[in-house]
Amino acid sequence: MQVIPAIDLKEGKVVRLEQGLMDRDTRYSDDPAAMASRWAGLGAELIHVVDLDGAFAGKPVNRDAVLAIARASSAPIELGGGVRDLATIEDYLESGVKRIILGTVAHKDPDLAREACALFPGAIVIGIDAKDSLVSIRGWAEVTDLPAVELARRYEGLGAAAIIYTDIARDGMMTGPSIESTLALARAVDIPIIASGGVKTIDHVRALAKLEPEGITGVITGRAIYEGTLDLAEAIRVAKGG
Repeated sequence: MQVIPAIDLKEGKVVRLEQGLMDRDTRYSDDPAAMASRWAGLGAELIHVVDLDGAFAGKPVNRDAVLAIARASSAPIELGGGVRDLATIEDYLESGVKRIILGTVAHKDPDLAREACALFPGAIVIGIDAKDSLVSIRGWAEVTDLPAVELARRYEGLGAAAIIYTDIARDGMMTGPSIESTLALARAVDIPIIASGGVKTIDHVRALAKLEPEGITGVITGRAIYEGTLDLAEAIRVAKGG
């Protein structure tokens, strides 16, 4: 199982939000590229980057910071937030981003998301953010009536590289991952599932790593590694069975 450090961008700075609320942010660094280099140096094989401003604006906002991260990091990056059309996907992929995460558009424009999976095989990740198991979109500002499992099933067999599943209630709260709902999603589809939200300690990583045979192939961690409750290098070692 991969342990994937997160770099969330707000106004070009590295921040973490509580439950996706833009007014409940903590700034950790003014240099996203240096932070990416740090996590890659500790053994990260993939870095998760989110353009928070872009998620709310519906278009890229922190593009310069994203590309600086891509240039500085020896580990590939995946990007979400504000990517809503094929041209933007192609631009980012040609500029050094390894994978693109489609969240809102996967719900609002499923045909575009399916086309993206076909045009860019292995480079498209579906981001499913849920509140009480219902899909949330537009930077988590809007909760739909669509169950997360149903959205996941729509992408079965279409070539998505993975699904990132975030329990919004736990994101940034370090209260432990939502193992039950993440496991239910993993059992519902054959697409690899990446867990996100709530990780605080090495025991949380161990609990998820045990579920890799069920299809949970990665976990994203943010606040825990920034605040020191989780050592990234140790987490990577544990997740690989060390």
